[in-house]
Amino acid sequence: MIWMLAGAVVLLAYSNGANDNFKGVATLYGSKVLSYRSALLLATGATMLGSFSALAFGSALLQNFSGKGLVPDALAADPRFLAAVGLGAALTVLLATRLGFPISSTHALIGALVGAGFARAGADVNVARLGSVFIAPLIASPLVASVLAGGQYPVLQTMRRRLGIEANTCACVGAELVPLPNGIGTAAALSAITASVGTRHECAARYGGTILGIEASRALNVLHGLSAAAVSFARGVNDTPKIAALLLAAPFLAPQHEVAIVGLVIAAGGLLHARGVAETMSHRITAMNPGQAFTGNLTAALLVLLASRLGFSVSTTHVACGALFGIGSISGQARWGMIGRILSAWAITVPVAAVLAGIAATLMK
Repeated sequence: MIWMLAGAVVLLAYSNGANDNFKGVATLYGSKVLSYRSALLLATGATMLGSFSALAFGSALLQNFSGKGLVPDALAADPRFLAAVGLGAALTVLLATRLGFPISSTHALIGALVGAGFARAGADVNVARLGSVFIAPLIASPLVASVLAGGQYPVLQTMRRRLGIEANTCACVGAELVPLPNGIGTAAALSAITASVGTRHECAARYGGTILGIEASRALNVLHGLSAAAVSFARGVNDTPKIAALLLAAPFLAPQHEVAIVGLVIAAGGLLHARGVAETMSHRITAMNPGQAFTGNLTAALLVLLASRLGFSVSTTHVACGALFGIGSISGQARWGMIGRILSAWAITVPVAAVLAGIAATLMK
């Protein structure tokens, strides 16, 4: 059973990496500041640093997600219960990743804790602790992120204009498929080098002017990269102890070594299976220029780092997506159909994980 618990933790860490890796850098890829590959490498490196720092910053989360206080202590120390929790959460996140939906691994873990808890302990599950420690921060965090990101953007936009920095539209030059009339009604095209003037979102937006003698666009891109790295770092700090907590009852190694191994598996999942969720977050929620993207990332970074320090179990997914919802709302470019599908996926994450973990807990009893 100990090895089954280890396997469930590895599967959960891998699925977390696959679903969550782009949540810090989606704005860099979506605003065309970085290519997919460059954004992927930045996210993975910063997340690993966050994972290795988790023991210093995430000790409160390590205790909260051990199950103690939510279910009876004897059950929280049972490897069969913890394996069921890990398996239910991992299968839920893997399913969402396969469908390209960014969901919360935190929600999946909570759902799995509750489902396995009710399957094994029934009425002994501490519902009051569930509400105060887990549910309230998770509901509040995307709302706060959305309001803060949507409120900050006009302020930062006004500051930019007062500094004399204006958004410019750039020219697009490159290979393009040019349709050819062939007179027989079938499609034909020729690849040719063309030049045209696009809108801000057809090309990449640039900012003219300087800040302290530094080109404005370059300064913004550097700050954007730093804020994206901060979100990825915060995700590593916030998510790694939640997963490693499942091993507290049956430690294989010293806690710091287990946290490091979980961090490495998270990185592997991110490198190998992040593409689907990356496209959803970068291109299907809202169009964004570099200034809007930077505002969203800055909001997410501050909220996740603050929550980790205070031991609140916020979801990096909800905070990052909430910031994008806020930016899309204020810019008028939100794609509400996709936002609705993402919210639906969030709504069923907890019950799906609870059912899967409950079945696993019953089978392992």
